[in-house]
Amino acid sequence: MLGKLVRFRKPLPFTAEGNPREIAGQYYDSGLNCAQSVLRATTGRADEELMAITKAFGSGIGGAKCLCGAVNGGVVALAINGRGELAAELVKRFKEKNRVTCCSALTRPFRWGSSEHLANCRALTAETAEIVAALLEK
Repeated sequence: MLGKLVRFRKPLPFTAEGNPREIAGQYYDSGLNCAQSVLRATTGRADEELMAITKAFGSGIGGAKCLCGAVNGGVVALAINGRGELAAELVKRFKEKNRVTCCSALTRPFRWGSSEHLANCRALTAETAEIVAALLEK
């Protein structure tokens, strides 16, 4: 389903400058999914293999609407930076702000694929990138 959603978003030209929160939002706007956007914004990595791996985490793990893809992407970012032990802290901080990590619960108020849904996911993606960046600075 996310692949269909991505095709409807218009890529926005931008340079990867600014804080990870802004950068993740820009990557999301350009067509990357939530997991890919968090990973790329917090690590700068965009190699084909990592993008393919994190593509599978979008829409709550391949469209299953389970664990939020932004959180998944954040865990990958922490792990490839040798900070995988901070994954539980990422989940804790995300829950402090959003109460849950379940994609289905986070998107329940919105019709799937609507502009409101995409705006909500963009905000969660940006917020998660900010948390990951802070954890990587520890």
